[in-house]
Amino acid sequence: MNISDFKSNDEIAWCPGCGDFGILTSLKKALVALGKKPKDVLLVSGIGQAAKLPHYIQSNCFNGLHGRAIPPAAAAKIANRNLTVIVTTGDGDCYGEGGNHFMHNIRRNVDITVIVHNNQIYGLTKGQASPTTDPGYETKVQTGGVILEPLHPLEMAIALGCGFVARGYSADTEHLSRLIIEGITHKGFALIDVLQPCVTFNKKNTYEWYGKRIYKVNDDPAYDPHDKTAAYQKACEWGERIPLGIIYRADKPSYEDKSGISRMPALVETEINNIDIAPTFKDFR
Repeated sequence: MNISDFKSNDEIAWCPGCGDFGILTSLKKALVALGKKPKDVLLVSGIGQAAKLPHYIQSNCFNGLHGRAIPPAAAAKIANRNLTVIVTTGDGDCYGEGGNHFMHNIRRNVDITVIVHNNQIYGLTKGQASPTTDPGYETKVQTGGVILEPLHPLEMAIALGCGFVARGYSADTEHLSRLIIEGITHKGFALIDVLQPCVTFNKKNTYEWYGKRIYKVNDDPAYDPHDKTAAYQKACEWGERIPLGIIYRADKPSYEDKSGISRMPALVETEINNIDIAPTFKDFR
């Protein structure tokens, strides 16, 4: 397999310089490195600029409603565990409209990988503050500056017991592709929050701004991502120093294992031709 096997004929509609291009490249590299075939991959998204990514990769695709990418992804993985299921979503789509689904599917620990394009702004709808926008930032809607405390997704995920919590940077495609590989191979819910500059609507969190602050936590041999307390403290860093890499990881039973589904034939392989549904209809009369 090579990257050209995942090439889509759809015209890319992102702004020139958008950080989403780096995520697209990183994901293709990861799928090739893992030896995946387009037929074995399902990309699920909601609404937003990040949600356009599945259109730009040749694979199975499901576009859901705004904030509703994770439920169909979880359902697809439960029905067909042979699929590699990846959610590609934005900070507004996942942490805002989809916050409850994000939270409760971490608890369920379904074996899916969630890649969040976190540009700290609503890009598709022209630049209002998102759940992760820094306080004080002025937008066309928040003309006096954002006054709300931002949502901290890595801290939240670790506190909820997510087994794989990582942060990448869209401009570093080699590092990000390795994180995606690790996330896909992790057994259970994997969160990869990607810092993704929006060159049109976010004039604060730019490539230059991130370049002065980011560092790779896993370069430190003393850092142990299995230490939950240390991971939570690391996830709290923001501002002058921003950590990238695998912040926390823990092996735990997936939903499929805990529910017994993994020990049964996959739902897509179950014979349904001779099932009589008439008794079920009678219950609704």
